[in-house]
Amino acid sequence: MQITIVVKLLTLLTVANGVPVIAKRLMGGRWSWPLDGGCRFFDGRPLLGESKTVRGLVLSIVTTSVAALLLGLDASTGFLVGVAAMAGDLFSSFVKRRLGLTSSSQATGLDQIPESLVPTLLCWYELDLTAADVAAVAGIFLVGEIVLSRLLFWLKIRDRPY
Repeated sequence: MQITIVVKLLTLLTVANGVPVIAKRLMGGRWSWPLDGGCRFFDGRPLLGESKTVRGLVLSIVTTSVAALLLGLDASTGFLVGVAAMAGDLFSSFVKRRLGLTSSSQATGLDQIPESLVPTLLCWYELDLTAADVAAVAGIFLVGEIVLSRLLFWLKIRDRPY
């Protein structure tokens, strides 16, 4: 296992997923237009939910691209991780709405695996990852996000713990 690259990927994933939460706390409702525009799916439920915003998406991708440069990776790697992490997060939100779960509700595994596994798999060749690297990133991210989420809730940065 490549410890350095695993740590760098985990850092990028943390940035990609943490920036929208921090932006909400710092910016409140400013520029928080819902990505789904308030649309509802065929089942009458929101497509994604009000917590998925244009602000969160844009800030996540831009910040993750900059973070990659600071970690000695290409900005394109950060961009890919940011886009893929947000795509995994949007997929999770879509599935949670279909299951009748509200925005920001907890769904352990569904909340962490797509947003860590999708970007890691997309970086497989670019970062010369192994199956052990991918498994480590996904597993550590799952546990780490649960712990970090509780800490952010305790610090009153996050509205709900996972």
